[in-house]
Amino acid sequence: MESGVAGSGATWGGGGRAGILAAVASVAGFVDELARIVAGGSAVAGSPDADSSDAGARLDPLRVFADDCLDGLAVQRKLEAAAAAVKVLLVDGHVGAVAAMEDPAAGPEWAKGREMASVAEVACVLTIGERAASALIGEAQALTSSLPAALDALQAGQVSWQNTKVLIDETTGLDPAATAALERHFLDPDTPGAGPGGVAGVLPPARLRPKVRSWRERHHPDSIEKRHAKGAADRRMEYAPDRDAMAWISMYLPADQANAAWNRTRALARGLQGPDEFRTLPQLMADIGVTALLDTGQHVHAGGPETSTTPAEPQAPRAQVLVTVPVFSLLGLTEEPAVLDGHGPIPASMARRLVAGGADSFHRVLVDPRDGAPLEIGRKSYRIPEAMRRWLRLRDGKCPFPGCSNHSLDNEADHLLAWHHGGTTGITNLAQPCPKHHRMKHTSAWQPTPATKNAPPGWISPAGRRYTSEHQNWEPPHWPPALTEVEPGRVRGNPAETAGRELALQTNPLQHP
Repeated sequence: MESGVAGSGATWGGGGRAGILAAVASVAGFVDELARIVAGGSAVAGSPDADSSDAGARLDPLRVFADDCLDGLAVQRKLEAAAAAVKVLLVDGHVGAVAAMEDPAAGPEWAKGREMASVAEVACVLTIGERAASALIGEAQALTSSLPAALDALQAGQVSWQNTKVLIDETTGLDPAATAALERHFLDPDTPGAGPGGVAGVLPPARLRPKVRSWRERHHPDSIEKRHAKGAADRRMEYAPDRDAMAWISMYLPADQANAAWNRTRALARGLQGPDEFRTLPQLMADIGVTALLDTGQHVHAGGPETSTTPAEPQAPRAQVLVTVPVFSLLGLTEEPAVLDGHGPIPASMARRLVAGGADSFHRVLVDPRDGAPLEIGRKSYRIPEAMRRWLRLRDGKCPFPGCSNHSLDNEADHLLAWHHGGTTGITNLAQPCPKHHRMKHTSAWQPTPATKNAPPGWISPAGRRYTSEHQNWEPPHWPPALTEVEPGRVRGNPAETAGRELALQTNPLQHP
């Protein structure tokens, strides 16, 4: 940070006084735009995303007002982001200026006291707790020092403060190069399905966080095998009292066990639902879980009576699992992470263990070693509807409605253009909406747009606004060091074919003599 005399125009942190004034100007611009919209000065349907063909509808005052309110909300979102940028710059400017005024010869105890005083000052001004103030100061420093593009997007109203916090959280602990790469990837407007602020500008926080975390896992400087080993050593169960004589129990587990346990419990709960069952799905899942934990049968112990305190060794999950794994990684030639449906990246060793141990309805998905595109879906049945459902799960990953995070196992294949209206049964005319958005499609004016082989459908709202669905983040897999490119699309010895034959022998030797 640059030192200087307060009030002289010198800068600290994220641009000093000039930077703060620029951010305030952004806020003022959005306030003016919002005032024009509220006053009735918006254009046709108020937005470039709206369908301007229905000009006659603008003659309806209620329709005009409804569209103007949506336009106002869109500007308000940008206004809140720009205001958050102002807060960040003010906080960082204050802390930086106070630090610059301190005596460099002051000892560590004095510096610690000054830091505590700054936190308390910010907390009092904003009427928030000191813990929240300390977190805000850390976020401001991270943005101004390590995430300049994210700060610019926040100030321009392209990315919300909640999504900016996701980028801050998921870059914590990364080196500068990895931080810059993650920021660049999620703020790139040229990414499929992205807006002016990149993917971070169009996804809600609940969908952005797993996407950023998944990318971080794949590109982390430290091996996922090493980080998973440490995480597995930290596995535990936690208990937290709550209101109304209730409490929470949670378990921190390896992803394959947790994912399979969740899917198994959900499947059992759905099997119990019926006209005579009054319990909801969450209630059924809770009852099934607590019954399993309180079961005193001998099968939960290892080689002893039910009074034994030695827990059984965790067995391979026996629930529906879909894992996408690079072919070379599955063969042990690389250690590139696989992707567990509903979770994200997992170590290659875990993916190989799932393949070797298997689950009752386990399906492994191989990806092309050249571009990362899905290559083949393993299956136990050749029935086309089941294969299509698996492909939809692979393509969409979840319900394709923007912002919905409903897991793919709960969704059903649905024709985008109804069969009786001429729709075909093909991957480009299919989606897997969750029950809620499936009903909405048939009971409202919300309509999906066509899909493609690799992209889920978007949606058009009753107001004519178009919204894109979240796209999968496919990447070309890593090649084993021993294999080198000879020319585009061809590799010495054609290892893709060799790997495919070897894998076929491993997975089904009876059909591949």
